[in-house]
Amino acid sequence: MANTSPVTDDDFAQTVLAADKPVVVDFWAEWCGPCRQVGPILDEIAGEHGADITVVKMNVDENPVTPAQYRVTGIPTINVYSGGEVVKSIVGAKPKAALLSDLGEFINA
Repeated sequence: MANTSPVTDDDFAQTVLAADKPVVVDFWAEWCGPCRQVGPILDEIAGEHGADITVVKMNVDENPVTPAQYRVTGIPTINVYSGGEVVKSIVGAKPKAALLSDLGEFINA
């Protein structure tokens, strides 16, 4: 995952909530098959649209506080944060075209 970076409970506020552009957070786990399908797609999207959005990944097993705080009950959950707030939530694995469509308002496609 060259275009995405990990985020933890400890640096979530600084990395995500205080960001100056929309941040896409992929809540995932190592054991989650659909999460492994979505990961490379988000990495591609990050590479193609890095000027418009930042994409980070949070392992829910290693970082339980933030997912609980944002009521992440199923994974993969992809939340978009802008101005310190959740502005979009995408639950479940989707193909790249569907994710690009869902993220269209945040990227200059």
